[in-house]
Amino acid sequence: MSEQNRIPVHEPEIGDDEVASVVAALRRGEISGSFGTALPEFEQSFAAYVGCKHGIAVTSGTAALHLAVQAAGIGAGDEVLMSASTNIATALAAFNNNAVSLPVDSEETTWNLDPDLIESLVTRRTRAIIPVHLFGHPCEMDRIMDIAGRHNLTIIEDCAESHGASWKGRMTGSFGDMGCFSFYANKVITTGEGGMVVTNNEKLAATLRSLRNMAFGKPRFFHEVAGHNFRMTGFQAAMGLAQLGKIDRILADKRRIAHTYNRFLEDVPGLQLPAELPGAVNVYWMYAVVVRPEFGISRDELAGHLSARGIESRTFFCPLNQQPFLRDQAGFREVPCPVADSLWETGLYLPSANHLDEPTIARVCEAIRDMSTSGAKGKAAVTHSAG
Repeated sequence: MSEQNRIPVHEPEIGDDEVASVVAALRRGEISGSFGTALPEFEQSFAAYVGCKHGIAVTSGTAALHLAVQAAGIGAGDEVLMSASTNIATALAAFNNNAVSLPVDSEETTWNLDPDLIESLVTRRTRAIIPVHLFGHPCEMDRIMDIAGRHNLTIIEDCAESHGASWKGRMTGSFGDMGCFSFYANKVITTGEGGMVVTNNEKLAATLRSLRNMAFGKPRFFHEVAGHNFRMTGFQAAMGLAQLGKIDRILADKRRIAHTYNRFLEDVPGLQLPAELPGAVNVYWMYAVVVRPEFGISRDELAGHLSARGIESRTFFCPLNQQPFLRDQAGFREVPCPVADSLWETGLYLPSANHLDEPTIARVCEAIRDMSTSGAKGKAAVTHSAG
């Protein structure tokens, strides 16, 4: 299979607007994150889009999570509850601040953390909850906020995959004390590398800005706390502004792609498709499915079959309860996460680039249906629908 005919899981969408915006920033000399107009404009514009007062741009979504945990004063001896099924960056935010991650198992419909399990895991060591809006579906934030309020817990939303997603009319990132976004190359909008923390808390915003810039004090080269060099550059911010100007169209494409996949795959036995709960707007960062036994072959066999046809896919995340370095950490608590364990064995996300057209999606779905128990009948159904 030639590279030209392969269908990647994702391709960043970079056009003339992004090039022009970056070049203009470079011509203005905005090559660092310490001066210029693009960075504060991007911070203000993105925070306003989410529905927050403050935005603090940083080098990555991982850095955003790290700073949020540090700004909340969480450290040695503290425990942070978080979604079991997530990218390791979520756990690194606690680990690298000397705190312990405690995984909360997933629920089976949206694959987000199960709010029913949270209170049973809270102890006197618990300081925060990090709900992850997995693959673009929002968590049930009203329930999570209620629990956090009763136990005086900080909420740090991991919104790396959920730009523009909302729960009951409110965007992800605007519920918690802080919301953390990623602008990595495969995210809803991108600055190449980069991230942002959003918050409505002025004191937290000031702390985050200080920590991202080495925590300079008074006098300038006097440091009372350990900070970081997590500054986003001005020309990255300029790219972010161009991308933010397109976000409504990008999200429309994400939902179009998901609805097209749904139409072609909804009757395939043994294939669980992504949900959209009442009150939720799912942005379908990646189109993810779960391969159940009724499908007829395993997830790994399906992935191999797709790869042989030039179609890339990725597995779901290895759950935090199985991560060796977390299990070896002092204070680790053994918590069963059977749903997240199952998702790790059965979950797969499919090509989700913004530009995918219906014939390309039909090609992916035809390959899936070829291997399902519906066989040739399924293939005919896709061919007819796409025709």
